[in-house]
Amino acid sequence: MNNKASGQVGTRPLIGDAPKASVLNLNFHYNTGLHALKNLNMEVPQNRVTALIGPSGCGKSTFLRCFNRMHDLYPGNRYEGEIVLYPDNTNLLSPQVDPIEVRMRIGMVFQKSNPFPKSVFANVAYGLRIRREKDRHLLEEKVERALREAALWNEVKDRLGSLANNLSGGQQQRLCIARALATDPEILLFDEPTSALDPIATASIEELIRQLNAKVTILIVTHNMQQAARLSDFVAYMYMGEIIEFGLTDQVFTTPVKNETQNYITGRFG
Repeated sequence: MNNKASGQVGTRPLIGDAPKASVLNLNFHYNTGLHALKNLNMEVPQNRVTALIGPSGCGKSTFLRCFNRMHDLYPGNRYEGEIVLYPDNTNLLSPQVDPIEVRMRIGMVFQKSNPFPKSVFANVAYGLRIRREKDRHLLEEKVERALREAALWNEVKDRLGSLANNLSGGQQQRLCIARALATDPEILLFDEPTSALDPIATASIEELIRQLNAKVTILIVTHNMQQAARLSDFVAYMYMGEIIEFGLTDQVFTTPVKNETQNYITGRFG
């Protein structure tokens, strides 16, 4: 943990580390009329793990999916505010920014593994081919590198042509991580990535996340307080579409500023 930093809510957070992204006055409205996120302000520290915690329905996954414009897939959803990605100061929510390119820069791993009904190789190469990469040697190089980074290469190197669905649950989730890594993302989003896995596979994914944040900034949604404490450097507690408290994980878990945070962490609420 980086003990130099401290978090503030409602202003520009003083996180100490250089930010990879800044969330500025973010609001999100579903096409049903639900105002799901309300004036969020937060910095995402570069090459750190930031956990989003809070009770079900508080807006964690909704917030996460703003980063890679997943909400664009449903007509009528609406963003207000900005998510600025550094160092090029790109507002990811700008209508002038292609959401497909956003998803190349901001990878995502979902709650349940979702390998495509294709070979292991084709799964990992998928994003590269969307980018129209045709050089077979380069594809092979990037696929191998991504599988190594996802700690899966030694298990699948002799069956790259086999269907991805033949892998175990934990292997499929690591394959999805490799698929996200292949396009060299700047931020990697994890939406409860271990909730469907057994303890052994969960430990493997957690160890992988610890290793990955040396090269990529990570945002993770988790309902598991122990997991958030183990994995994250920073944590944001959310409730009813708002960020109640944001700061260093050690600080928030041991001496939270807000009573609402204390009640949630100690199990008196949520």
